Amino acid sequence: MSTPALPPITAARTALLAMDFQNGIVPLAPDADALIERVKGAIADVRAAGGTIGYVRVAFTEDDWSAIPETNKTFSAVAAAKMLHHEDPATQIDERITPGEGDIVVRKICFGSVSTTDLHQQLSDRGIDTLALTGISTSGVVLSTLIDVADRDYRVYVLTDGIADSDPEAHQVLVDKVFPSRAHLIDTTGLRELLQSA
Repeated sequence: MSTPALPPITAARTALLAMDFQNGIVPLAPDADALIERVKGAIADVRAAGGTIGYVRVAFTEDDWSAIPETNKTFSAVAAAKMLHHEDPATQIDERITPGEGDIVVRKICFGSVSTTDLHQQLSDRGIDTLALTGISTSGVVLSTLIDVADRDYRVYVLTDGIADSDPEAHQVLVDKVFPSRAHLIDTTGLRELLQSA
């Protein structure tokens, strides 16, 4: 049985999202330096083709910490410990893939990239209907964002060599069993080929 052809990518309507590639999170990824280099290459490919780059980071103001209810299992602990302050070096985007002029940059206060940001509005304003997802971690920001944007009817690609998780088993289950029903799975080389064939 042949594999169905991937839908084409129109670069002008495509955004690559680089999610949570920040100083305090990148070191948690397996083989982090190689991951950053692959994502850096994918960013360059999308830029060269005329696509959009979006950066997402998780960081909190004092008001954000105060507003997180104790019912929030993960982020109430973050707030109690006063972690990930928005001015802390740990929350800044890795300088190897630093944003450029015209890029989208949003700051979130939960796992997903959309629900606590204006990312969807910014993408809509630019006519973006296709997303390529990269990020750390597979079981955190990538999973949460994928479910959200799939529900919003974006065409979604997950770059399998542009995501990582500190738990290899969780990563593999998501890539093999969960993501394929919601996204097209390709690697960074596959993205380059799709962009060049457009």
